[in-house]
Amino acid sequence: MRKTNAMILGWCFVALFILAVPVSAQPEPARPNVLLICIDDLRPELGSYGKDYIQSPHIDQLAARGRQFNRHYVQAPTCGASRYALLTGLYGPVGNKALSDRADRLNSGADVPPTMPAWFRQHGYTTVSVGKISHFPGGRMGNGWNQDDRPELPQSWDRHLMPAGDWETPVGAMHGLAHGEVRKKPGAMHVYQSAEGDDSIYPDGLITEEAIRQFDELAADSGKPFFLAVGFIRPHLPFGAPARYMQPYVGVELPPIPHPAKPKGVSTWHGSGEFNRYFLWDRDPNVDADFADEVRRHYAACVTYVDAQVGRLIERLEASGAAENTIVVLWGDHGWHLGEHAVWGKHTLYEESLRSPLIVVSHQMQQQGVATDAVVETIDIFPTLSDLVGLANPEFADGRSLRAMLEDPAAVGHEAVSYHHPGRTLRTDTHRLVLHNSGAVELYDHTTPEAETRNLAEEQPALAQALAERLDAKLPKRSPAK
Repeated sequence: MRKTNAMILGWCFVALFILAVPVSAQPEPARPNVLLICIDDLRPELGSYGKDYIQSPHIDQLAARGRQFNRHYVQAPTCGASRYALLTGLYGPVGNKALSDRADRLNSGADVPPTMPAWFRQHGYTTVSVGKISHFPGGRMGNGWNQDDRPELPQSWDRHLMPAGDWETPVGAMHGLAHGEVRKKPGAMHVYQSAEGDDSIYPDGLITEEAIRQFDELAADSGKPFFLAVGFIRPHLPFGAPARYMQPYVGVELPPIPHPAKPKGVSTWHGSGEFNRYFLWDRDPNVDADFADEVRRHYAACVTYVDAQVGRLIERLEASGAAENTIVVLWGDHGWHLGEHAVWGKHTLYEESLRSPLIVVSHQMQQQGVATDAVVETIDIFPTLSDLVGLANPEFADGRSLRAMLEDPAAVGHEAVSYHHPGRTLRTDTHRLVLHNSGAVELYDHTTPEAETRNLAEEQPALAQALAERLDAKLPKRSPAK
């Protein structure tokens, strides 16, 4: 009996010792890595978004493994301001100098909140960017966009790289065509091109190769998590891609362009100036249906080309064994009109300019492969990634975490705000309101076939006023440039 009591007492001491071991003595699980993929001028022209004539198998596979946001809206229909929103989580300026002006404020000693990569870097991540993440590919300013002493995002990156290859400078690569052709005079450069050769004859092939080198280096350092951002240029103008990506679209019949007429009355329509700067063979896609289809086919070829680059990245990620602990985000910086409202370009406050792809792949999510129709905004990405990896919430950001939609694709979203030089817009679940700086108002009902072709502002003034008040609550009346 005494022996039994002694044994019981001994086990009690062992149990108390185990319970007394502090939790901190247990090894903490490694924080997830982040792979952020940014694609320029990418509208939701993808197979996973219901465009069955588009070949985008690699992005489609990402959507099948993650959460596709069918109604993601950017803050601005232009590169610099949209990327400002992504990288800061803030509503901000309207123009392409948004990030460079922020850099000037920071360098002058102003109190400026950290960017998303700076936030991750402050919390122990190695941060690397390759290609176009901020407005300038490589994240440097100055002539050629390659001055080391003028970073566009000070204090944000451990390394920020842009392999220019035969294009020599980031600005040359940004607007380059095959085999090192640089845009010297836009009117002398073809608006589209399809050249024979491998992926590296256009700049995105070099971006992929450098991104893979950086990934291999980051994955080899098991002591630190990484935040790797990779930015592709295509399908930005000019529309150039290797010929093998154009081949699937040669002669293919495309669906008709929805709402192709130039709008009447007040709108944010423009004359497609960026597109019309290029050599167009004296053809106008608004009156020449065959030319319009050729432009659309070359845009599609660029999408398939950049999809292949995404596939190469994801293949390397999966082969490395790091995929299980890496969150992948694929984001388009804004949409692009392909003839809708007689526009060929971005820079409007229409749906086509403001809606872009967003796909998040995380092993924390439920119901993988089920898309969500929740309305969300680009500024939500920063707090979402902080939430998913277990960092403190960046309370200075205007966005909110999308964890609810990742856990339940039926979760309700929130209204989205966008802005450009003409004014501001609010996108609800059913309507779009546009308030012009001039005082003009547009109101569209997306539950009707007319969508953004029938302005209901005069017919439904009470609804327009109610939505205007909600827009003012999210983004008070001011110049978004401030």
